[in-house]
Amino acid sequence: MRHARLMTCVAVAAVLTALPSVSQAKQPPTKRQAGIEVIDESFKAVLRAGSKVRRIADGLKFTEGPVWYEAGRCLLFSDIPADTIYKWTEKGGLEVWRKPSRNTNGNAVDAEGRLVSCEHGSRTVTRTGKDGKVETLCSTYKGKRLNSPNDVCVAKDGTIWFTDPPYGIRPQQSEQEANYVFRLDPGAKEPVAVASDFARPNGICFSPDHKYLYVANSDGKFHHIRRFRIKADKTLEGGEVFCTIRPGGPDGIRCDRDGRIFSSAGDGVQVFSPGGKLIGRIVTPLAAANCTFGGPDFKTLFITARTGVWAVDLAVPGAK
Repeated sequence: MRHARLMTCVAVAAVLTALPSVSQAKQPPTKRQAGIEVIDESFKAVLRAGSKVRRIADGLKFTEGPVWYEAGRCLLFSDIPADTIYKWTEKGGLEVWRKPSRNTNGNAVDAEGRLVSCEHGSRTVTRTGKDGKVETLCSTYKGKRLNSPNDVCVAKDGTIWFTDPPYGIRPQQSEQEANYVFRLDPGAKEPVAVASDFARPNGICFSPDHKYLYVANSDGKFHHIRRFRIKADKTLEGGEVFCTIRPGGPDGIRCDRDGRIFSSAGDGVQVFSPGGKLIGRIVTPLAAANCTFGGPDFKTLFITARTGVWAVDLAVPGAK
């Protein structure tokens, strides 16, 4: 490793021909040793004395969309090309939770504990009720099909925010004029475009107080995360670059309780202070695609990294 303080420690053809996390998929599958890298002393506040990166699943195709599903006290995550959502628990290990999944990518849980998913195969955003029934929430914008909803976060009032790049479809299948960031208001049948100047909007998350929205841009040229202020009318302003990700680019992103940003990258998960300073890395053997907080105390970071899933217990919980 380059740093001296590294501690050891998409069943549709279109989906299968274009993996969603292009920023990561373009990276050669170089393996390295899992570990934790402290870049700034402030990163130590995030770590436990025994924090260690451990593999909890392997032998999969392309893992994405991790989310802690409290209703089942489990981790759910997508394997996009395998058309499967898996469930993982500490005691039970890995199980198939839904198959087919219509090539689900990103997942989130709303305030009522329901699973909200971005489906590449159906090009829709869906919600799974507590009875297990899957409901389509939206599939079009201005009467035209969505591209391939990628990642999603849900506000406390039930408003759904999601990104819609074309990673899960062929170029000629796109019907939209831009690759939008959308907001779907409760009860609405079509979303509202809140940002249209992204090349490839990808990961999305809120700040802990829900005053800011972070969106990753990962088209191969841009490798940054932008930050927007959410106005009272739920429109966005700002959109300045918060941080830049190298190697690779940002895909899935999350905030912890104190406002730090955890971003997937070519070398694992990079951690930034609320001010945008890189303070540490959680290194995974293969490029990471997404991450989420979960576990009984919400202090375990789960990382989907190509063919596997990794976990590390931390001292600070994720933002809810």
